Amino acid sequence: MPEQPHQFSKLAEELIGDLRHVPFAEPRRQVKRPTQPLGALVEEILTKHHIGRDSPEHAIRHQWAKLVGVANASYSHPVTIERGRLTVLVSHAVVRNELFMHKDAIVAKIRELPGCKDIKSLNLRTG
Repeated sequence: MPEQPHQFSKLAEELIGDLRHVPFAEPRRQVKRPTQPLGALVEEILTKHHIGRDSPEHAIRHQWAKLVGVANASYSHPVTIERGRLTVLVSHAVVRNELFMHKDAIVAKIRELPGCKDIKSLNLRTG
């Protein structure tokens, strides 16, 4: 006995439906994909979004006041890491300038944190 039933083409399903007087309700452009196990998909999403796991962003946010100073940390917030670049939202122009001037020193401190060796630069954005 086969595990999966035979898959007819859309044209064949439409013809069979017409023969049985059953309307064909699927959109013509819909693509049927094989069913995947739910556990593997959930694990992939948890890993991709670092849910329930330590991530470099969490380590940086936790140590941010020590990295840039308490005064600068109150006006700035590290957001995401994309392609080795840490995006930091800064709400004050003076703090943005201060972080820009000390960019290399801040990156060097960040690279010492666990899991943050891939950080190469800062992207300071007003926000």
